[in-house]
Amino acid sequence: MSFVQTVLAFIVALGVLIVVHEFGHFIVARWCGVKVLRFSVGFGRALALWRLGADRTEWVIAAIPFGGYVKMLDEREGPVPPAELARAFNRQSVWKRFAIVVAGPLFNFAFAVLVYAGLFMYGLPEARPILGAPPAGTVAAAAGIHAGDTVRGIDGEAIGTWQELRWRVLQAALQREPVKLDTEDERGHLATVTLDLRGFPSNEVETDVLERVGLRLYRPPLPPVLGQVIAGGAAEKSGLVSGDRIVALDGAPIDNWEAFVNAVRSHPGTALALTVERAGRMQALEVVPESVNAGGARFGRIGAGPRQPEGYSEKLLIRVQHGPMASLVKASAKTTDIALFSLKMLGKMLVGEVSWRHLSGPVTIADFAGQSASLGWVSYLTFLALISISLGVLNLLPIPLLDGGHLMYYAIEIIKGRPVSERFMELGQRVGLALLLVMMAFAFYNDLNRLLTG
Repeated sequence: MSFVQTVLAFIVALGVLIVVHEFGHFIVARWCGVKVLRFSVGFGRALALWRLGADRTEWVIAAIPFGGYVKMLDEREGPVPPAELARAFNRQSVWKRFAIVVAGPLFNFAFAVLVYAGLFMYGLPEARPILGAPPAGTVAAAAGIHAGDTVRGIDGEAIGTWQELRWRVLQAALQREPVKLDTEDERGHLATVTLDLRGFPSNEVETDVLERVGLRLYRPPLPPVLGQVIAGGAAEKSGLVSGDRIVALDGAPIDNWEAFVNAVRSHPGTALALTVERAGRMQALEVVPESVNAGGARFGRIGAGPRQPEGYSEKLLIRVQHGPMASLVKASAKTTDIALFSLKMLGKMLVGEVSWRHLSGPVTIADFAGQSASLGWVSYLTFLALISISLGVLNLLPIPLLDGGHLMYYAIEIIKGRPVSERFMELGQRVGLALLLVMMAFAFYNDLNRLLTG
């Protein structure tokens, strides 16, 4: 995907998530009878402004897109006419103020639930949890996993997709807990194996955990013929098209798709000479695999998939689709699981069990926005839901300047029966600003490091 498309995907993602978050504050403030003066998407100078409604609320699109705010009538920020004192935010009960503030993060979670529910109702093709041969010396090999085994359940709970397997193993790896897999081999024999993850290094949970453990997706041998070619990828730029058969790479014969993938992965950023058969004729092309960094390792990627023979998809894929109520239940559970996992990751960062290098800033998020958009609307919506959950979790942290900091003050007020002092709030603002600056510094450093290392 081009730089312009990546920027556009990022701006759209920011706009959607900011509007969702701030609309939560806005609508609950209106329900509580508070006058809203301004709804701003972004900070700084106003690029566009409309005054709408009986209260002439200002709806603003501002120059700096990294955030937004809802400005409410408040005696602490300026004089309030006596006739409107009852509509000032600071005059509301602590419970109303609590509801207005918590509504922003809750709307982020609700947005994710609706996106996931919609995708569950639409129905998505997902890989079946069929395992390939585990590499020697891995946890999966020690457990007795064999090529062709299908995982039917984890710790007694049935699963049906590769994503469910990945998520459950990821959670177990973070907690360093053993996990039991109920498997069925190609002859229908059932077995239970135990993956011992007690020694799994927590600082590697953001790498490809399944690969690290030795769980690989089963892939039947395929001829080295291109199927899908992603627009803007290295394959398209080199002139490769769907239907091309890769005959040789740097003079070495290529017999199957896996051999081609392995060769590409092992040459990130390196020009490769390809011999390609197209319509019965041989052609020489050169492709430079894009360099991708994951978990500290660099590998090559060209943005192309194999041509799949008839019946291939039916064996390896399953269409996951649910009714409205079941979709809402599963979407709520998925959102809750991701939110709790994010909190656990943050907790392990604080105690040093997980590296701060996993903290991402706007550059990395923009990159993911562009990549997900290039894969289609389903991937982009999934990305939006995931970032919305992260935004909700971040804003609920008890850090002054964030929603969670205000909620902390209100909780103290509920317990004590009176608001916290101005002095206490001022000190809290300074501490909160320092914490946010430190987090931003780590995030930008990680972004810069990823850019420099590919």
